[in-house]
Amino acid sequence: MFDQQDFFIVKFMLRFAEEGNSQMRYLINIAKNKYLIATIAFVVWMLFFDRNDIASQYKYRSQLKGLKTEKEFYINEIAIVKKDLEELTSNLTRLQKFAREKYLMKKDNEDIFIIENSKP
Repeated sequence: MFDQQDFFIVKFMLRFAEEGNSQMRYLINIAKNKYLIATIAFVVWMLFFDRNDIASQYKYRSQLKGLKTEKEFYINEIAIVKKDLEELTSNLTRLQKFAREKYLMKKDNEDIFIIENSKP
């Protein structure tokens, strides 16, 4: 009824079932570990549900990058304005030129003609 080959097949299947069962027991024992469960829950909470989750951190970093570029722009603008202020306070002719160009000021006996270059 059973020959040698059938015996080896049955023996292999039993060994495979025992190994699978022991692996399943190992996974169940790991899943029952309360420290592992607490650690996984903490990591999931911090990554997805916390106020400082991953999406928020990405948004904050992009805002920070934009603010740093704005800071550099304004630092350069402040340097230019300080340079202009230094020139205007030290040189009277430069002050007159600045007032005439920027604010269209004139002396009492002068007329101002504004010429604009318009491209067709």
